[in-house]
Amino acid sequence: MHKISVIGAGNVGATLAQRLIEKDFADVVMLDVVEGIPQGKALDISQSASVLGFRHAITGSNDYADSWLGDSGDNRRHCPQTGHDP
Repeated sequence: MHKISVIGAGNVGATLAQRLIEKDFADVVMLDVVEGIPQGKALDISQSASVLGFRHAITGSNDYADSWLGDSGDNRRHCPQTGHDP
């Protein structure tokens, strides 16, 4: 299972999430600190699935833990110089 996390559900984040889901690369989760915004925008985008024909899911959340893939490995980016989280 592949998942792409989009941090921020404003105009740019929502547009990016929509373009990613239209390409049907992977499941998309939109994350934002404002309650209800990522969930509502994800619902709006998901309702276009029947017209656009994508198979993957798009969800919205306020919990950054929802972007974690679990036991599939470490999906965080690390600083190449230090090896630590940026």
